[in-house]
Amino acid sequence: MTLNFELYWSFRSPYSYLVTDRVVALHRDYDVVCDLRVVYPIAVRQPEFFATSDPLWFSYFGRDIFRCAQFAGIPFRWASPDPVYMDPETRTYPKDQPHIHRLTRLGLAATERGRGLEFIEQVGRLIWDGTVRGWNEGDHLAQAVARAGLDLEALDAAITAPGEAKRLDAVIEGHQSRQRDGGHYGVPLMVFDGEPFFGQDRFDQLVWRMEQSGLAKR
Repeated sequence: MTLNFELYWSFRSPYSYLVTDRVVALHRDYDVVCDLRVVYPIAVRQPEFFATSDPLWFSYFGRDIFRCAQFAGIPFRWASPDPVYMDPETRTYPKDQPHIHRLTRLGLAATERGRGLEFIEQVGRLIWDGTVRGWNEGDHLAQAVARAGLDLEALDAAITAPGEAKRLDAVIEGHQSRQRDGGHYGVPLMVFDGEPFFGQDRFDQLVWRMEQSGLAKR
């Protein structure tokens, strides 16, 4: 019996990046369907979130993300440039962003073309694994998209066609609403049979729960 789960994923989330290879392997090796739902990060949805956070949130996060990557044996360096721009003067997130809207719309367009997991695998790795600086420069992004089986120029044309940005954002907003209905606002969030699993460190529990429901190899 094929099992289905939802994955809520953001291009600005290093934790989303850290879980991606395991999700791809699960989808490849087992009789499961991953319903990928890209969302905008908290910095875009709720920019005031960071302004009111306890400073310990930032210091712990900075330590934990590198530790999690080391523990999992996954190459990691903070994205350069950050997919979400923060004004260094005010430490706030302007409404106008140079990268995240394009990335998220591209991710949705790739998903609609049946290549969503491949897209987040390749583009997520480009942004976060530290191999290149300036992932947005030259042909780095185009090459990553090609490895996902798609053409960046064609995707960019699709997401900038008249009315498409508004349509795509409406779909993404629907994802974000469904995400909260699923049980959490953060990413990565995996929802299986109505049960939420928040964070890359809950992936093994997701698999464990699926095994109780008859998870089978392909």
